Amino acid sequence: MSKVIHCMQKVEKWGIFEIALEGKGDGNPFTDYEIKAEFTGENEKKTVDGFYDGNGIYKVRFMPSFEGIYKFRIYGTYAKEDGCEGTFEVEPVSEGNHGPVRVANTCHFAYEDGTPYYSIGTTCYVWTLQSEELQEQTLQTLKESAFNKIRFCVFPKHYDYNFNEPYSYPYEGTPVDSSGLTRNNFMEYNGCPDGNHWDYTKFNPKHFEHLEKRIRDLMDLGIEADIIVMHPYDRWGFSLMSKEEDDLYWKYLVARCSAFRNVWWSLANEYDLMPQKSIADWERYASILCEKDVYGHLRSIHNCKKIYDFTRPWVTHCSVQRIDPYLSGELVTKWRERYQKPVVLDEIVYEGNIELNWGNIPGEEMNRRFWEGAVRGGYPGHGETYLSEDQILWWSHGGVLKGTSPRRFQFLLKILKETPGLGLKETQLNPYTEDLMATVDSLIPVPYYLFYYGFRCPAFKEYYFDDEKEYEVEVLDTWEMTVTKCGTFRGKFKVQLPAKQYIAVRIYEKGLI
Repeated sequence: MSKVIHCMQKVEKWGIFEIALEGKGDGNPFTDYEIKAEFTGENEKKTVDGFYDGNGIYKVRFMPSFEGIYKFRIYGTYAKEDGCEGTFEVEPVSEGNHGPVRVANTCHFAYEDGTPYYSIGTTCYVWTLQSEELQEQTLQTLKESAFNKIRFCVFPKHYDYNFNEPYSYPYEGTPVDSSGLTRNNFMEYNGCPDGNHWDYTKFNPKHFEHLEKRIRDLMDLGIEADIIVMHPYDRWGFSLMSKEEDDLYWKYLVARCSAFRNVWWSLANEYDLMPQKSIADWERYASILCEKDVYGHLRSIHNCKKIYDFTRPWVTHCSVQRIDPYLSGELVTKWRERYQKPVVLDEIVYEGNIELNWGNIPGEEMNRRFWEGAVRGGYPGHGETYLSEDQILWWSHGGVLKGTSPRRFQFLLKILKETPGLGLKETQLNPYTEDLMATVDSLIPVPYYLFYYGFRCPAFKEYYFDDEKEYEVEVLDTWEMTVTKCGTFRGKFKVQLPAKQYIAVRIYEKGLI
């Protein structure tokens, strides 16, 4: 007979209900026992996996999607008794809680409550594995930025400018001695050198508990946590685990993290640099994710050179790396048409000055790529790799931003939020013009037009849409972050421009904004 728990806990809609229970601690609790829970409300019923959290404690987490009274029933082999059951109450959301981000209008995003979401992402691969001081500094930087998504890893990373040991390790055991490691012998250590001693059947709960703490911190800032589950840059052996060890890891991670509303899943960073994993492996991981993440968080996989087949039904959005200056923008429209999914340009080269060519473009070029990608209907992502004496580079460690592009993204985000509907798409009214122009991505035409001139420096432009409507015209300096109102026009009209780079022109029917 199940034990009845009179649970007084209240949780907000899209918050996290958590219950911790004592259970068996003998043998290997990570593999020998299981804990599951069934949650039932008036509008939904879900069954989730729980997990072992160490010290004889098992936990279950649940994200409710509706208000009201929920019943729960916990069962499994984790304890001698037959499990437990009880109820809890789900209250209205607090300010800033819009729910998980979903795909909306085919190629765009919105929170579950319908609020549009415009991804302005950044990359800090292992910021959660740095010192506490540096992690707090990263959070403060994010708080003051426009970024509303950040990509980062669960596993530590071994790569140029990333040879320090991490804050913690995901498994019980000891790492190889990496003292004396330098850039010159990087390739020698890429993989699994002798000396690592891990038990891949026993997780380090503190590692994952800390990961969860940072996911919560990001949630409080309104930032999506784009979790990179696997990657090739490894000297500890985590990229070379067996099929059974991989599957155990995936299930444990999903059980711990899927109840957070701000989680996105990236199966891998640069999956095509992991020859030890086949397409069948990636598809198996995806099937685990689709089965175990009952909330259906966003899912994708990131390439180095060969783009994954984003037509796969489990893929919710395209996560793309392109290093060339032009095709990343021009291909957005083609990718949108081919895959019928949002296109997120998670890596378009980084602002910085390191010797590697993917990490040394200026802030002006990073900002240009953001605007070009956005006007074409995509969602570009940022990274920063400026040299420093302490070798703390934002792209991997976090800390403070040194570049000039991030503060310009506030301006882009403002313009996107002022756009009617849920997003933009590239459109050409005149097939003979080279002007890059976007309209509202909608089946019903909306009298709104956004032109972006990038490198070009026109002194004026002429426009014509129709003879009936009155249009308001604004010149946007995307670098200086200014809006110059030019007046109201009808029919064919000429707009004087400042003859400088990085200018956009916004034209919309009078009164639309």
